[in-house]
Amino acid sequence: MIVWLRSITQARLAWVLLGVSAVFLEVCALLFQHGLGLRPCLMCIYERIAVIGLIVSSVVALIDPSKRIWRWSGLIMWGLCIYRGLQLSLRHVDYLLHPSPFNTCSLFPDFPSWLPLDVWFPWWFKPLAECSERQWSMLGWELPQWLVLIFSLYLLVWLMVITANLLTHRYLTD
Repeated sequence: MIVWLRSITQARLAWVLLGVSAVFLEVCALLFQHGLGLRPCLMCIYERIAVIGLIVSSVVALIDPSKRIWRWSGLIMWGLCIYRGLQLSLRHVDYLLHPSPFNTCSLFPDFPSWLPLDVWFPWWFKPLAECSERQWSMLGWELPQWLVLIFSLYLLVWLMVITANLLTHRYLTD
């Protein structure tokens, strides 16, 4: 299985699947916002950026996944994005489950001055709600809780893939 996991990361299909799954999540976020009328909060916006990072990491690896530099660049970016996405979604769940005036997110994004995404693309990156606002649930879970599950699954897959890529043939033949 380890050899198989390493081999699929050297092919384009695995990276295409990562990119397509992340694009699907972004499309869902935009459909929730513009189709269902849900208003994104600051944490939602930051979580969207983590998902965009997954798209970028898959594109980087797709340059040539058979070459270590591109594959490892994609793997490292993938790991950083899911770590940050999981961290953000856990904090978002905390805001949602423990609302208080002392435990809330800002209403204004903290983008760098050279990259004001909320000004350039307000329909995508402008926060319009508070993080503790409950707007949608499915099977008793709120959207941030689903994001914790999604980022945890990405993390589990990443851990298996990174382990397979770190093990050398010497360890696999003994």
